[in-house]
Amino acid sequence: MDYIIGHPGELVWVAAKALALYLTAVIGFRVGERRTLAEMSPFDFVAAVAVGAVVGRVPNASDASYFAGAITLVTVLCAHSVLTRARRFPAVAALIDHVPRLLVAHGQVLDREMRRSGLTNADLYGLLRKHNIRDLSEVRYVIFEQRGNISVVREPGYSYDGDGDVLHGVLPRAEQARGNEDHAP
Repeated sequence: MDYIIGHPGELVWVAAKALALYLTAVIGFRVGERRTLAEMSPFDFVAAVAVGAVVGRVPNASDASYFAGAITLVTVLCAHSVLTRARRFPAVAALIDHVPRLLVAHGQVLDREMRRSGLTNADLYGLLRKHNIRDLSEVRYVIFEQRGNISVVREPGYSYDGDGDVLHGVLPRAEQARGNEDHAP
């Protein structure tokens, strides 16, 4: 019967440990780099992983009852819900959310912000190519957003006809491959 119900005193400690681990993970991902999180916020990622871990572990664990797993899940989901709502307050949002960072201003890469964001020029150029940017002079601003994606503000009235610095390192291989095809017998 203990496998189903567990001990009531144990359930309080399970909830406390789950909450402490959840908050520790959120802080850890907040301190870490955004690029590992793709489009998820740190607390969304932590909640998803925690729920998956509990759901995957508890049914097979002989040392954790169903109620201990349920208390863990409810605690994690409640903490996630509270944290999601608490982000509406600027002081809480400042602790949890990454601030947007300006990576490029008027065609100039801001190296310090790139380092703080954990990005290389190759990362930036890859992201710019996804926005159909061929040259940095096309760009007024590039903003690294809270969830790890970028926003590009183009210079108004810009027209460019060259290959561009964003294609550096990629285009020569593509051009060489195309050139070999053109000269094939």
